[in-house]
Amino acid sequence: MHESNPPSLQHETSGDSKVDLLNMPDPSRLIHGLRDTGYDLYTACADVIDNSIAANAKEVNIRIELAPDGRKFVFFGDNGDGMDKDGLQNALRYGADQRQILKSLGKFGLGLKTASSSVCLKFGIISRMTPDAPLAKLAWDLEHVEAVNRWEMVKEPITADEEELFEELCGEKGTLVVWEKCDRLLSKGYEVPGGTKEQQAVNYRIKKLKEHCALIFHKYLNPSETAFSDVRITVNGEEVEYWNPFYPEKSEQVLPEAQTNVPIQLEDGTVQTAKVKAWILPHSKDMTEEENRKYAKISNRGQGFYIHREGRVIHYGGYLGLWRSDDPHWSLFRIEFDFGAELDEAFAVDVKKSRILLDPGLEDGLKKLLAGAYREADLRYRRKQKVAVTGGVSHKDANKTIGETGNKKTSSVEGVDSDAGEATVTNNRGHSVKIVTPVQSNVDPAQLYVQAVEDITTGYLWEPHLTSATSVNHATGVRLNKNHDFYTKIYSQARSGVSVEGMDLLLWALAAAEQNNTDSELQPIWEDIREEVSSNLRKLLRLTPLPQSGADADDSEDSE
Repeated sequence: MHESNPPSLQHETSGDSKVDLLNMPDPSRLIHGLRDTGYDLYTACADVIDNSIAANAKEVNIRIELAPDGRKFVFFGDNGDGMDKDGLQNALRYGADQRQILKSLGKFGLGLKTASSSVCLKFGIISRMTPDAPLAKLAWDLEHVEAVNRWEMVKEPITADEEELFEELCGEKGTLVVWEKCDRLLSKGYEVPGGTKEQQAVNYRIKKLKEHCALIFHKYLNPSETAFSDVRITVNGEEVEYWNPFYPEKSEQVLPEAQTNVPIQLEDGTVQTAKVKAWILPHSKDMTEEENRKYAKISNRGQGFYIHREGRVIHYGGYLGLWRSDDPHWSLFRIEFDFGAELDEAFAVDVKKSRILLDPGLEDGLKKLLAGAYREADLRYRRKQKVAVTGGVSHKDANKTIGETGNKKTSSVEGVDSDAGEATVTNNRGHSVKIVTPVQSNVDPAQLYVQAVEDITTGYLWEPHLTSATSVNHATGVRLNKNHDFYTKIYSQARSGVSVEGMDLLLWALAAAEQNNTDSELQPIWEDIREEVSSNLRKLLRLTPLPQSGADADDSEDSE
C-alpha cells in the first residue's frame, strides 16, 4: 500500500525554515521514470559490461534465457574484483559513490541501475571478493518499490541454482548481475509464450548483441591493442570476436602523424589531447564479397565518426553535423576519434555514454583538418584515381563485376573445341548451335571476362570469345584490341576507374548479345557489324592525338 503521507511531504517542526525546502522525489514515479532514459537492450548490456571491465574482469559471460512459460532472464557473470555487502549497497544506490579511478568506464553511478531497469522490472547482484567469502546478494524490484513507495531494496536468500550459476559464469569470485521480469527484452508479446517464434526473436537479440559488443569493445577484445586491458566476452557460450571498423589490414590512414593529436583547452585553462585518425576503406571492387561482409561492412550508415572514450566506442556513424551522413559517395570514410575521461565535461558525455557534443570551435577545426581526407574518400569511391598510361589500363573492376553479377543473359555452352575454335551452345537461336569463336582455358581470374590483347588482326575493336578459369564451364568473354585507336586514344586517357569499367561492360554486353543471338547463318552479319563499328571509330579518331605521358600527362589531367 502507498503511505498516505509519504516522508517526502512531511514537514519537520524543528523551527529550521530550510527543512521546508526539502522536496524528495516520489520513489515509485522516479524509479519507473528512469526506465525511459533512452537505452535499448544492446546499450544497456554494454553499460553492465562497463562495470565488469572497471572491476578488472578478464572474462564477462552473458546468458539470455527464455523459459518455457515465456519468462525471460539475462545473466552477466564476471571474474572481476567482486564486492562485499557494503560495496553491493553502494553499487545499487542511484548515484553511487564516485569511483576512485576516474578513467573507469563507469561514470555517473547510474548506469547499472538505469540500464537494467530499461529492460527488466527486477535486477539484482550476487558477488564476493574472495573464493572463501560468503556470497552477498541485493536486488531492486520496481513492483516492490511501487507497492511500498519507498527506496527499499529486497534482500532474498541465495538459491542453489544461483550458487551454481555464479560458479559457472563467474568462477571463484566476481559479480553476477541478474535481470528478471524482463518485460522489455522483446518489443512485442507473442501468442505462444516461450514458443518457436518468441525463441527466434530472442535468438535474433543474441546475434545482434554479439555484433554490438564486437564493435563497442573492439579495443578490449583485440589482444594487439595493448593500451587497454584484454577482455574475453561470451554470449550464450559463444566468444565474441572483435570487429575493427577501420579494417587497418586493407584501409589507409591518410592524416599525417603530426596532425593526429588534437589539443583541447578546458575551462580551467589546462590542455588535454584527443587523437583523430582518418581512414579510407578499400573500394568494394578491391575486396572479395567475404572481406566486405565480414571486415569492411561498407554502408551509408557506417561512414563517419567512431568516438572512443577510454577505448570504448560511445558513438558510431554520422559526421556529428560536419557533413551530410546519407551520401554513399563517402561510405568509404571513417574517422577514429579517441579521448580520455578527463575530457568528459568538454564533450558533454551523457549517462548512457552513447553520444557527445562538439564545441563549435572544435567542429570548425575538425572540418578543416579532415576536409582533404573527406574529398579523397569521395574520389576513391567514384574510382577517380588516375590511370597511368605507361602502366596500362586495368580491367579488373569489370571482371569482378561480371563475375559477381547473376542472371546475365548469355549463351549456355554445351561443349568446346579449343583447337578448331568452335563451340556448341544453346542460345536464343536454339539448342546445339554451332558457332566459331576463340576458346581459352585456364585463364587468370582477373582477366576472365575482359582481356586486352595484341593478336586481333582483323581490325575489330572487340571480339567475343569463350573463357574458363579451368578446362570446363566456359562462359562469354570479350577480347579488346590494344592496337585499335579507340583503345590507344580513349581507354588510355581515362582518368576514372569507373570510365574504364563502363566501356568494358558495354563491350562485354555486345559480345554476350552476339553469342546469345547467333548461328552459322547470322554470324557473318554480327561480324560485319563489328567491322563497321570498328572502322567508323578509327575514322572518327583519326585526328585525335595519342595520349601524352609523364609530366605532360599530369599537367593535362582534369582538376576533378
